[in-house]
Amino acid sequence: MKDKTPTKKAGAPKGGSPSDLIDAKIRQLGDWRGEMLARLRAVIRQADPGVIEEVKWRKPSNPLGVAVWEHDGIICTGETYKAAVKLTFARGAALADPSGLFNSSLEGNQRRAIDFREGDKIDAKALKALVRAAAALNTAKKRPD
Repeated sequence: MKDKTPTKKAGAPKGGSPSDLIDAKIRQLGDWRGEMLARLRAVIRQADPGVIEEVKWRKPSNPLGVAVWEHDGIICTGETYKAAVKLTFARGAALADPSGLFNSSLEGNQRRAIDFREGDKIDAKALKALVRAAAALNTAKKRPD
């Protein structure tokens, strides 16, 4: 019987931990986007040492999938495009954003995103506050009343 498993693109990791897959994605990008994703990842991990890294939505056209950071639910995802690295906060519409970091997906009722372009600086203090607020919102959602 012929194996009907989809083939992976050359050089794509077959398995490994989610953190290993995110490392591979950063290496594969090999440009400013990889550097930006690595820096954003570091800020997220500093903001919430209990964050869990996942990789979701892997498919033949995107074998390394999408980086996801979770704490009692999705905090945010990190996607890379030609002109931007996008952090999408799953429940961003419910978060206060006093520093005005959200600059994308502003029309939705649920998500909010931050597009980082080449040369952009990361406001680590404000981003950490958003990550912590998102984790707290997820944790509060899980508590029984």
